[in-house]
Amino acid sequence: MTDQPQGPAGTHPVAAQLLDRSHRLGADPRNTNYAGGNTSAKGSATDPVTGDDVELMWVKGSGGDLGTLRADGLAALRVDRLRALTGVYPGVEREDEMVAAFDYCLHGKGGAAPSIDTAMHGLVEAPHVDHLHPDSGIALACAADGEKLTAECFGQTVVWVPWRRPGFQLGLDIAAVKEANPEAIGCVLGGHGITAWGATSEECEQNSLRIIRDAEAFLAERGTPEPFGPVLSGYEPLPGDERRARAAALAPLIRGLASADRPQVGHWSDSDPVLDFLSRAEHPRLAALGTSCPDHFLRTKVRPLVLDLPPGAPLERVRERLVELHAEYREEYRAYYDRHASPDSPAMRGADPAVVLVPGVGMFSFGKDKQTARVAGEFYLNAINVMRGAEAVSSYAPIEESEKFRIEYWELEEAKLRRMPAPKALATRVALVTGAGSGIGKAIAHRLVAEGACVVVADLNADGASAVADELGGPDKAVAVTVDVTDEEQIKAAFDSAVLAFGGVDLVVNNAGISISKPLLETTARDWDLQHDIMARGSFLVSREAARVMTEQKTGGDIIYIASKNSVFAGPNNIAYSATKADQAHQVRLLAAELGGHGIRVNGVNPDGVVRGSGIFAGGWGAERAAVYGVEEEKLGEFYAQRTLLKREVLPENVANAVFALTGGDLSHTTGLHIPVDAGVAAAFLR
Repeated sequence: MTDQPQGPAGTHPVAAQLLDRSHRLGADPRNTNYAGGNTSAKGSATDPVTGDDVELMWVKGSGGDLGTLRADGLAALRVDRLRALTGVYPGVEREDEMVAAFDYCLHGKGGAAPSIDTAMHGLVEAPHVDHLHPDSGIALACAADGEKLTAECFGQTVVWVPWRRPGFQLGLDIAAVKEANPEAIGCVLGGHGITAWGATSEECEQNSLRIIRDAEAFLAERGTPEPFGPVLSGYEPLPGDERRARAAALAPLIRGLASADRPQVGHWSDSDPVLDFLSRAEHPRLAALGTSCPDHFLRTKVRPLVLDLPPGAPLERVRERLVELHAEYREEYRAYYDRHASPDSPAMRGADPAVVLVPGVGMFSFGKDKQTARVAGEFYLNAINVMRGAEAVSSYAPIEESEKFRIEYWELEEAKLRRMPAPKALATRVALVTGAGSGIGKAIAHRLVAEGACVVVADLNADGASAVADELGGPDKAVAVTVDVTDEEQIKAAFDSAVLAFGGVDLVVNNAGISISKPLLETTARDWDLQHDIMARGSFLVSREAARVMTEQKTGGDIIYIASKNSVFAGPNNIAYSATKADQAHQVRLLAAELGGHGIRVNGVNPDGVVRGSGIFAGGWGAERAAVYGVEEEKLGEFYAQRTLLKREVLPENVANAVFALTGGDLSHTTGLHIPVDAGVAAAFLR
């Protein structure tokens, strides 16, 4: 009796075992990097067409991550058809054609697209196969005498396979190695990683872990104590506070440089392994050699940009040198492309670095979104671990530059990029929204994230800000900062947190505020000062810090003021609030005139009567305004709606929509504008 699937691939017992094994292996970064490696399992099922038993293979499909793999991330293929492809294989020069042939081996509908590594799993005569990228295994794979070291470490149980680009031929090579070495439990793939197999899922997992842990122990026991050489005098890590301050000062400039070809989101890491690597004598030589494992340099580019100044160098000299090194990097990268490109190669995707290393400060990594930027940094950390292991027992010897180019500009990888969905309107943009812990600010933060932006949720209420950041998806989407907008140091700290989290800031929304509704004779000087300190002065301080970051980035930006209908409308008992809103409204015009030369657009939104969800109205303003107009507080929103031309209540989401309209790209040539969001108040028409 065969195992019979009852629905999606994951419900088949063999596939379920595969998912469990994948999750365990992927949960430990010592075993494989994010989205790296793939696993498979073979089992029998009933062919619904013939009623006969058929052998199937479930394998992790293209993309995805082992630690979070789901059933729909598996491809299910017929083993007989997959192995029959050996009869039509046209040879290594045309092996890329075989990827399309995998589609004709699929069993049923749904599931993931088969990856380039499918042949490795299908052609090996073993029920269960793991292909992983552990740092310890790659260290042996990238050592100058990796074949000799593999034999010393494992004896006959793990076999060396020379470097070959992933593909059908590599699958044939591994199958032949297994057949010729029946006692072997797996192999080390030169310049790449490891592959293990087993008769059961448990045995396969044990064999994978045995290879990884034995390699770790071998490197630890045989390795030299200082594989990266002695500490360079003056290159020791800066103290924590100084390191963070220097990173924040440099982040906008570095992000701007890394975005010369296309906008990027940034990530900063000052982990101990990174700082130690950059403090050692051999780091310039090793960094210049670049990464090796295909997964690594696909994420990090062929090599990083490395600052060649000590941590104590004057900040202005560091800035100058980074600009010089960036120009050199772009020239060298273009030369690298020209050396290896053929007429059929994809066009160069951009010459900016994906990883920038600053001794004493840390690593800045970049990508199309925060997760991609963070993962690029994680991959370079993997590369540092690989270099450490290889240098500890031998010398680091990555694959040839020409082979790296073949991977980086592989048509199959290019096809993956073409299949990706178009980016959202605010993709790669970093926004800081004040007063975002509730009401209008919260709605704006939600809309910006929905449109692809990363958001810094800034609010005086730390709990409110944290709750909103969590709602938005956590640190790859949003971070919370506590800030009193009347305090210059807190504003500076908020922007420092923003640039360290995401590389810089492109979009700032001045939304924080309070409202005091009193007749003139009851309005105290303290009322006036408090109202103006928070909104007029606070907006000025936030905009000033935003301009500093944006001009350092040299990539333009947007500053939005959430002003008010009251900035142009004279109502009763409202002198402090309306006057400060008028101040904000004129700041829009003044800053639009001043910052336009830097590509920074400054616009405003004039809401009115936003009662529902409003922190201001809930804090007493609603009761005060209801008393002024002689209506019940619960019906204030209805009252405001009825006095408008459209007879509609204004909600926080309506204001958020206006912010997006101003920043989403369609109004790229608009600055100094105020958009009314008041459902139509004729007395507040702009003239």
